[in-house]
Amino acid sequence: MTFESLGLHTSVIKALTEAGYTKPTGVQEQAVPAAIEGRDLLVSSQTGSGKTAAFMLPALHKFASEQQAAPAAGKTPNQEMQASRSRGERPRFKPAQPKMLVLTPTRELALQVTTATDKYGAHMKRVKAISILGGMPYPKQMQLLAKNPEILVATPGRLIDHMESGKIDFSQLQILVLDEADRMLDMGFIDDIEKIVDATPESRQTMLFSATLDGVVGNMAKRITKNPMIIQIAGSATKHENIQQKVHFVDDLSHKNRLLDHLLRDVTMDQAVVFTATKRDADTIADRLNIAGFAAAALHGDMHQGARNRTLDSLRRGQVRVLVATDVAARGIDVPAITHVFNYDLPKFPEDYVHRIGRTGRAGRNGVAVSLVNHAEGVNVKRIERFTKQLIPVDVVEGFEPKRSASAPRSNHKPGGWKPGDNRGGAKPGGRTFSKPGAAPRKEGGGYKGNRSNDSGARRSFGDR
Repeated sequence: MTFESLGLHTSVIKALTEAGYTKPTGVQEQAVPAAIEGRDLLVSSQTGSGKTAAFMLPALHKFASEQQAAPAAGKTPNQEMQASRSRGERPRFKPAQPKMLVLTPTRELALQVTTATDKYGAHMKRVKAISILGGMPYPKQMQLLAKNPEILVATPGRLIDHMESGKIDFSQLQILVLDEADRMLDMGFIDDIEKIVDATPESRQTMLFSATLDGVVGNMAKRITKNPMIIQIAGSATKHENIQQKVHFVDDLSHKNRLLDHLLRDVTMDQAVVFTATKRDADTIADRLNIAGFAAAALHGDMHQGARNRTLDSLRRGQVRVLVATDVAARGIDVPAITHVFNYDLPKFPEDYVHRIGRTGRAGRNGVAVSLVNHAEGVNVKRIERFTKQLIPVDVVEGFEPKRSASAPRSNHKPGGWKPGDNRGGAKPGGRTFSKPGAAPRKEGGGYKGNRSNDSGARRSFGDR
């Protein structure tokens, strides 16, 4: 199947061709024609499956068709404000009236969606997409809203702020998209989402994308959609068959750090993301990796938006080789050169594991995902295996073998089949140390003494308001 066969507008096809897109993904094949027909959609699709284009392409098709059928509209609110100034009148700010709203859980994902929209709509006139998110100065956002954009991409908290101050009017909204709805609910945005939905017209088209459509997500989906088409995408996108997954057992933090240092020196690695459970650990590990000779940087919710943008730009340009990030900050990262993902700390939820490893192996490329696991965390690996329905092989690097054998109990068992008692024990944690380039592995000792290898997952941050 081709993009032309989906019935998309010629201007959208031209932009896709110039961007190098030749064939729609599975989710795009099913979602785009249904969305063009105006149907509500409930889509269960994992990260990396092409869901951004699945909802944005039919929206751009709709707007391009409307522009072709009708002449240009009147003055924008910004032009009217300038005309008022020229007449000596006191300018009045008119609320923006977007035609499409995309809600995302994080700033990075909002920016990614906006960037993709600009790419897909490169040959469309009078279609503007902007991001409204936490960490961006209010005056800058006011300038963007004054342009009366057709497409608004936002995080829920900051959007609520502008709604309550009368800066946004959803009376003309045609399309509502909830991207990664499960993540937004996990982050506690349920009340904000319902308030936003209540402010939109009942005539809108609603598309909800989520890793799962069960539980709270499913209940909310039923309330906000009308006779939706349900699309569930499985296969390689879910199982990540193009990503080689491994578990390395470690005795303590010193062992974990030495092994990470060794693995990051793999000549086949281009760029990598190292996931940590806390913001503090992200900063600490990034600093220590830099001292050890790596081009590393941290990314987490406590950083100002400008700093986060600069870090991501450096990653995309290849100036940062190792990104150390928390779950919330890393959502939406799409950098083709990321060949490796390391779970320094295991995630709290199995769904986050799937999202993490999806940062590599994107767009059909191959990738490697390595989890550094303390012996006491076997039950967490078991949960991940049950969720993904895949056995994660245990690997051992010569010279970095754990003192306690961890592979034997996992032989000839079904995914997640740990035996009682196999996940106990583990040596006393040592320090967070990294080797200098070319140096032999250090012996244990020194540094941080607290045990942080029992992962509790990244704390849910509301910094993306």
